[in-house]
Amino acid sequence: MHRRQFIKNTGFVSGGLALTGTAVLAETARLAADDAPWFGKAMRWAQLAFVETDPGSYDPDFWLDYFKKIHADGALLSAGGIVAFYPTDIPLHHRSDKLGNLNPLKYLVDGCRKMNMSICLRTDPHAARQNVYDAHPDWISVTADGAKRRHWANPELWVTCAYGPYNFDFMTSVNREIMDRFSPDGIFSNRWSGHGVCYCEHCIKNFKTYSGLDLPKDTDRLNPTYIKWTDWRMERLKELWFLWDGEIRKQRAASRFIPNGFPDKVLTGQKSDFFFADQQARSGPIPPWANARGAKETRATLGMKPQVGIFSVGIEDENRWKDSVQEEAEIRIWVAEGVANGLLPCFVKFGAVLYDKRWVDTVSGIYQRYYKAEKYLRNTANLARIGMVYSEQTDRKYGGKPWQERARDHSSGMYHALVEARMPFEMVNDRLLDATSLQPYKLLVLPNIAALSDQQCNQLRSFVDGGGSLLATFETSLYNEEGVQRADFGLADLFGVSFNKKIAGPMKNSYLKLKADPGTKAFHPVLKGMENAYRIINTLYQVDVKPQANFPSPITLIPTYPDLPMEDVYPRVADTDTRGIYVREAGKGRVVYIPGDLDRSFWQIMNGDHGKLLSNAIGWALNEEPLVSVEGPGVIDVTVWQQKESMTVHLVNLTNPMMMKGPFRELIPVRAKLRIRVPGNKKVKAAKLLAANQPLRFDMGKQSLLFDIPEISDHEIVALDF
Repeated sequence: MHRRQFIKNTGFVSGGLALTGTAVLAETARLAADDAPWFGKAMRWAQLAFVETDPGSYDPDFWLDYFKKIHADGALLSAGGIVAFYPTDIPLHHRSDKLGNLNPLKYLVDGCRKMNMSICLRTDPHAARQNVYDAHPDWISVTADGAKRRHWANPELWVTCAYGPYNFDFMTSVNREIMDRFSPDGIFSNRWSGHGVCYCEHCIKNFKTYSGLDLPKDTDRLNPTYIKWTDWRMERLKELWFLWDGEIRKQRAASRFIPNGFPDKVLTGQKSDFFFADQQARSGPIPPWANARGAKETRATLGMKPQVGIFSVGIEDENRWKDSVQEEAEIRIWVAEGVANGLLPCFVKFGAVLYDKRWVDTVSGIYQRYYKAEKYLRNTANLARIGMVYSEQTDRKYGGKPWQERARDHSSGMYHALVEARMPFEMVNDRLLDATSLQPYKLLVLPNIAALSDQQCNQLRSFVDGGGSLLATFETSLYNEEGVQRADFGLADLFGVSFNKKIAGPMKNSYLKLKADPGTKAFHPVLKGMENAYRIINTLYQVDVKPQANFPSPITLIPTYPDLPMEDVYPRVADTDTRGIYVREAGKGRVVYIPGDLDRSFWQIMNGDHGKLLSNAIGWALNEEPLVSVEGPGVIDVTVWQQKESMTVHLVNLTNPMMMKGPFRELIPVRAKLRIRVPGNKKVKAAKLLAANQPLRFDMGKQSLLFDIPEISDHEIVALDF
């Protein structure tokens, strides 16, 4: 099913709630018209990022043949900006020194059109040559000490100001010429949004007019003047985006300007019909699921509009070896995480001359596999019942105290716990907490979403009043949307506790005591599988709270005691009445509040007990039979999608000693048992494994299907036809 086709009722009914998609998905209804020419067409993209010396040096027919072989139906080709790869007539628009009488861009565009491919052309306006500097020194970015900014990687170039005439005037004319010459479906601009504060004459004047202030010298993210500058920057970039998009549409109504990222994800979701996610590869200790996380965060605001995941065949590292080639296993797992989480793949090759061809067959195999599975990748809705909230305002406005450092580790720890627990989930933007946006979810998880407005707190109350459940950690709702601390949690009534005016920690050599109910002798479900543990390590920090309701006490605090000398390593206090978790029924839902930084501690320490406790707490709060459950060894990321007449379960095998530090050297197959709860209004007529290309036998019993998956290498897709 083409993504431009809008399905009014995409939901399955499960657990009493209709899984109908988010509010932003409804915004894609306008793409239902048959005259939407390209937004939902291409499923597999190819990007060639040319270098100055490419014209006359590379074989364009090789690339056209390769596009055809891999069934690429979208092309992203470099056109202009720093270098023009066509015979431009715009003064100061630098033509490639190797261009001569050639027009290599036209040759490729014409060839792609013959294959009925969607075509976007790429520009890069972030740097310019000396002749631009000489003609317009005011177009060049200026540092805080008043110096014109040389390019950090190529000192022959100058860094341009993104917020002034170079982009607003010069690049507007470049876009106009590209549209006139090639009439592409879109213009995608790389590095268009600037590189920090610019102190040029235009920025000084424009920021003063906007704010009445001088530009910030201190770029600490909590500096009020810097916050005001980020607001101005966002407005300025929005103005530039709308200018370029408007001018492009004047020349071809169906075409779009596609920014490479925008600092406001909600606006991106509202205004974009199509998005390139430039998450090219891992470097350092980046988990492979980071590609999926980026896709989910953008989809939280973009809805089901097409999102293309650009991935590099080369190594992405701060040292930027752009002509390198990654391990095959690393490429496959990164792409698998993207596709399993809704991204349309787009390989990028820097430079059209091949020095190392090892990646060619790897990408070909990936694309041909997904080409065969195309019917089952035209998703209409994600079926996750858990929504994990992320907060741009918390990222911007919260911090500054010792216990608030590395605040993003809260969400990373929670994300990883959900992956290890094999629980399908989506991301939810905290500015989209209205009832319609939250309708698909039974449980919202808030990993230290500290900065919440009164309105957002009320929306969360309404969610719980309507039967939803909530799990929150640490300082969630203790600050308003501006990062100003409240006297008490904004959600104190839901948590059933009040802030007791202090944060304890770091709590070295402190523990959590796990206990059965003294009356029933039964352990609470949050302790499942941990009944014999007696105690586990504590979190690093914990909010001091006062209970305002009656709670069970499955977990209590053992305070810090000395860890040296060895003879003195024993608890001074064997137990306290300070709880490590607060669990309660709330109407038709459940609420879990964890006062410690359990999610962040899990990410930093990677203690399995922390992950199991988070998993158990999420499962208890969800309080419904999971749509999918997976048994077997290894780490498997699970996502569940609906298509027009089918349902798919994606299983991405992350099992690898290099999972948390790239690259994967090899793929280590695992097997699994899969149970799928079929929605009550659906009847399964066929089941198959798409990667293994084999049918699955099944017996319908109590609306559940049980499958034995003999091998998951990197990415297996279980498809159910209805």
